[in-house]
Amino acid sequence: MKLDILAIAAHPDDIELCCAGTLLKHIEAGYKVGLIDLTQGELGTRGNATLRLQEAENAAQKMGALVRENLGMPDGFFDQSLHNKRKIVEVIRTYQPQIVLTNAVKDRHPDHGRGSKLISDSCFLAGLSKFQTVKQGVVQERWRPKSVYHFIQDRYIKPDFVIDISAYMERKMELIMTFRSQFFDPDSPEPQSPISGKDFLDFLHARAREYGRALGVEYAEGFTVERTAGVDNLFDLV
Repeated sequence: MKLDILAIAAHPDDIELCCAGTLLKHIEAGYKVGLIDLTQGELGTRGNATLRLQEAENAAQKMGALVRENLGMPDGFFDQSLHNKRKIVEVIRTYQPQIVLTNAVKDRHPDHGRGSKLISDSCFLAGLSKFQTVKQGVVQERWRPKSVYHFIQDRYIKPDFVIDISAYMERKMELIMTFRSQFFDPDSPEPQSPISGKDFLDFLHARAREYGRALGVEYAEGFTVERTAGVDNLFDLV
């Protein structure tokens, strides 16, 4: 299955938190979207790996993503190894996306910046014909995404561009709350974490409002680029 956009992130729920509005908007426009999680989030303060996998699959179905895979790397301890890069290259060559969305280039959680580099490097390697990967006994074709864009996570980064998600903010929050083990639930007996309070949900709205303000809209999501982005004419810029 060839996809238009492939979102790849370190933990289940990274994608929903940071770029779900953008993905919902593109799915509604007819683009094919897939999701890849590097780890099962097993080191998270609340919940467990089994529950996170169930929540991730439920969120993917609600979003309308055509595929969601988990690569089973160790939460908190994955590295820049050839083994891990090969896993990601195989996924990129399988789905041949034009665009990859991935973790922030730096953030509070070390997995985010580490995942960002691992995924970015793998996107480059996927375009090298002499770096071979085999799936089901067949050597895969090389494939390099046209663009890699990094979403913004806990720590503020000035975006290179923002996307209006005003019409999708409510659905984005519904997708985030599909991960009930992680986020605000006044009846949960689990210990508190930096993301489990109502204040974190308020923060998500405030961040989206901040990015939307620059565009003159209610809510937006921000991204940074690896290479200079271009448009055909000045009127393509909002």
